[in-house]
Parts: sequence; C-alpha cells; structure tokens
Amino acid sequence: MTDLSLATAQTIIAAAMDKAAELRIKPITVAVLDAGGHLTALARQDGSSIMRPQIAYGKAYGALAVGTGTRWLNANAESRPHFIQALNGASGGSIIPVPGGVMIRDGQGKPVGAVGITGDTSDNDEACAVAGIQAAGLVADTGA
Repeated sequence: MTDLSLATAQTIIAAAMDKAAELRIKPITVAVLDAGGHLTALARQDGSSIMRPQIAYGKAYGALAVGTGTRWLNANAESRPHFIQALNGASGGSIIPVPGGVMIRDGQGKPVGAVGITGDTSDNDEACAVAGIQAAGLVADTGA
C-alpha cells in the first residue's frame, strides 16, 4: 500500500483550494486522512464556519468507513436510512453521509486514504476533492 505523506496531503489541499477559487465557491475546509483514518492534514480557508473541520473530517471518515466515496452513503441515506443511522451510531456519530468525502486510491486501486471537503454545495465540495486527488497523481473514488 502506498503511504499518504504530508507532502501529498498538502498537494491535495492546495489543488482543492485552487479548484475552489476557479469555481468561485464559498470558503472550504479540507481534511485528508490516511488509510488508517488518521488526520494527515487539515486546512480551512478564511471565512469557514466553526464546525467545518468536524464536517470535513466526517466526510473523509465516512468514505474510509465504507471503502468508497460518500456519494454512496448519501444514496443509502435516502434508500436505507436505518442502515446509515446504525452505521453512524456504530461509529460514534463520526460519519457525515453526503457527497464531499472521496476515497484516495493508488494506480492499482488500493486505498491510500480519503479527503473530506465542506463549505459549499456537496457537488462543489466533491469536485474540489477530486481535483486535489488527481493533482497528486492518485485516483479519486466518489462512490458514484
């Protein structure tokens, strides 16, 4: 398994924030977790509200918890809310089941970590996460 270095996490964050500027969206917060669920890096743009770090972490953690992006969790929240409620209970309430949590995979498809982004619409958050992951030369798994 490829390790997720601090330098790689910082590349992901910088590219995600560049994408946010390109899209002209609200201030984002980005959390990058390694494959073990440990926070590798977190950054928030000026003007991000106070719960954004927890939300970004919860999106990334949710992706790692189920092994795919949180778009999958969002679809299941709509079709099987009892499952998502149980999953969130089992995780101690750590999962945010909306798009914006994206798995990071290496070129062979092995999990390297996850990115969680929050601040704008879930679709814009996810687009920034994908851009960051791709800028680092890795593969984004949105759960679509």
